[in-house]
Amino acid sequence: MNVDRQLGRQAAWPGLTACVILLSGMFLLGCSKPAEKPASQVAAKVNKQELTVHQINFLLEQQRGLKPEQADAARKQALERLIDQELAIQKAGEIKLDRDPRVMQQVEAARRDVIARAYFERVGNGASKPSEAEIFKYYTDNPALFSQRRVYQLQEWFVEATPAQAEAVRAKALSSKAMAEFTDYLRASNLRFEFNQAVRAAEQLPLNSLAAFAKMADGETVIHAKPAGLQVIALISSRKEPVELARVKPVVEQFLMNEHKSRIIADDLKALRTAAAIRYVEGFGDSADGVGSQPAAPASSSSPASGALIGETAIGTGMGLK
Repeated sequence: MNVDRQLGRQAAWPGLTACVILLSGMFLLGCSKPAEKPASQVAAKVNKQELTVHQINFLLEQQRGLKPEQADAARKQALERLIDQELAIQKAGEIKLDRDPRVMQQVEAARRDVIARAYFERVGNGASKPSEAEIFKYYTDNPALFSQRRVYQLQEWFVEATPAQAEAVRAKALSSKAMAEFTDYLRASNLRFEFNQAVRAAEQLPLNSLAAFAKMADGETVIHAKPAGLQVIALISSRKEPVELARVKPVVEQFLMNEHKSRIIADDLKALRTAAAIRYVEGFGDSADGVGSQPAAPASSSSPASGALIGETAIGTGMGLK
């Protein structure tokens, strides 16, 4: 009987030990600090759709010149913009607007544009940095921009006129002692016209027209024929403000770098066209007149709009020197 009790006590010890160990482990787990959760990348939820910090950061990257003290407000504005956008997207999905043929075409066009631009950007990154000699040569070859730079006070008229009316308008523009007299003449003649006036430094003018401006004397008027009439430009006055190479070197370097990129992209595109099998159909790309034989020029933001030289649309069409 004593033997059985002793064996029973011995058999109970392993179970008791295991229980103590289990309770100790639970106690230790209860006392330990909970594991830290990884930082969430979700900024908001619109119904079941998550909006992420990455989406906000992408929008902020598009805002150039954003100051540190503006970051918080800009971040909140970006999130609200994403929320509004997501609400519109969800509603559009409910009414099947995302399946509308025109919407699908626009989405596909945007996708193609983004991918093509990304490719051209990568190709352009292979452009070489302009040399010191190249920078110096550009500076010396363009005195109207630099060593003989001027700031121009200009007035410009776009006059709608028939060929018969144009001769009288031309004569009046050249003979007027004051340009206000010319404007009064246009009004009295019931001729439709658009008037612009501005003060523009050389680099703010279209580069392809700068040489002509540089040759103008104060008080001189030049006239250009246009399909719908005439363009009259008067140089009211000007002043010399030359700039040294040291001041404009970074801008010239960037300008030449952009030209290098444009050249390498054009060469790459030409090589792609040569290697590809391109077949025009249904009368597109008539080889008789060379249509379709050359790659289309990449869109450029530096082209003057509407032929304007000094209007608001032409600001920044030059090199953009500061």
